[in-house]
Amino acid sequence: MLYRALFKLFFRRLPAETAHQVGFAMIRLAGMVPGLPALLRRTLLTDDPVLRVSALGLDLPGPLGLAAGFDKDALAPDALAALGFGFVEIGTVTARPQPGNPRPRLFRLTADRALINRMGFNNAGSTAAAARLRQRAEVTPAGGPMAVVGANIGKSKVVAEADAVADYTASATRLADVADYLVVNVSSPNTPGLRNLQAVEVLRPLLQAVRQSLDDTTDRHVPLLVKIAPDLTDEQLDAVADLALELQLDGIIATNTTISRAGLATPADEVAALGAGGLSGPPVKVRALEVLHRLRARVGTRMVLIAAGGIESGDDAYERIRAGATLVQAYTAFIYAGPFWPRRVHRELAARLRADGYSSVAEAVGAELAVQSEGEPGVAE
Repeated sequence: MLYRALFKLFFRRLPAETAHQVGFAMIRLAGMVPGLPALLRRTLLTDDPVLRVSALGLDLPGPLGLAAGFDKDALAPDALAALGFGFVEIGTVTARPQPGNPRPRLFRLTADRALINRMGFNNAGSTAAAARLRQRAEVTPAGGPMAVVGANIGKSKVVAEADAVADYTASATRLADVADYLVVNVSSPNTPGLRNLQAVEVLRPLLQAVRQSLDDTTDRHVPLLVKIAPDLTDEQLDAVADLALELQLDGIIATNTTISRAGLATPADEVAALGAGGLSGPPVKVRALEVLHRLRARVGTRMVLIAAGGIESGDDAYERIRAGATLVQAYTAFIYAGPFWPRRVHRELAARLRADGYSSVAEAVGAELAVQSEGEPGVAE
C-alpha cells in the first residue's frame, strides 16, 4: 500500500528510466548499511521448505528470481536478493562497454502494467561486471547473504553478426568463475540483427563456443542457458529445443520481451508514439505460457526451464510451475509492485502448493510432467 502511494505520487511523475535509477539507488544504499541486508533477507525471504528448489546444481531458497535488466552492471545483486528473490540475474552485459540507445528508451504502459524498452544493452561491459562480482565478498557487509547470481550476456552493438561468437566468448571467459550460471541472450529486439542468432544454424556454433569457453576457463561446471523470444514460431521453438537437447544445455529461459503490440488497453496511437522496443509484463503472459508448454513437451525432464513474462502473483508463478517451469523470473511486476512484492509472491505460491497437497516445487513440476507424459504422445521421455 505504501509503495503504491509512493509510485503514484513520486515515481510515476518521473521519466521511467529516471525512476528506475532513483529506486535502484535507494536499494543500493540500503545494501551498504551494515547488517541491514541480512535483516531484510530474514524478514522478506519466506524461509519455507516448500519453496526450496535444487536446480542447475544450485540450492535456492525460492523459485522466484529477478530477471536480467534491472541490475545490468552487477551493482547490487545481494541487496536485491535481500528483498526476497531466490536468485538474481545481472546483465545483459556485452564484451564491450556501450551507452545503449538514445533516451527516452524506457516507457510505462500503466493501463497494462507493462513496459516498453529499447535500452540497447547499455552497460559498462563484462570486464567491469566480472570485477564487481569478484569483489562481492569484500563489499558485502558482515553477515550479509551471498545471493545466487547468474549473468546474462549479449552481443556488442558495434560487432558484426559474423564476429558474434568471439564477442560472446569474451564475456563468457570473463564471467566463468564469478557467475553461478550463464545465459546467452539472443532474443532482445533492441540490438540490430541479434534475433537472427536464434536460427539454429547460427545458434549451434555460438552455444558450442560459449560452452567450450566456460569449460576452458574453470574446472567448475557453469550451467549454460539460452534466452529466447516469444515471437518465434512453433517450428522455430521446436528447433531451438532440439538444439538445446543436442548440445546438452542446462536450460532455456522462456521468454524475453515481445515486439507484438496486440491486446493492449493503452490506446494504439499512444503506443505507436512510443516507437520500437520490447514489450514486457502481462501482455506477454499468454504467449509466454504457450511457449513454456511447448518447450516442456519437447524437452521432457532433460533440462531446466525458467519461465518469464507476465508473472505478477503467486498464482502466476504456480501456473508456470504446473506448466513445467522449475524456476520463474520477473522484472516488470517488481517495478509496479515494489520491494515487498517478492515476499508476497513466494508466500502466495507456498500457500497454493500446500493447498494442492504438494510438499515442494519439484513435486509440483514432477506431477505436471507425469501428466504430460501419459497424455501427450511424442513427449520426450
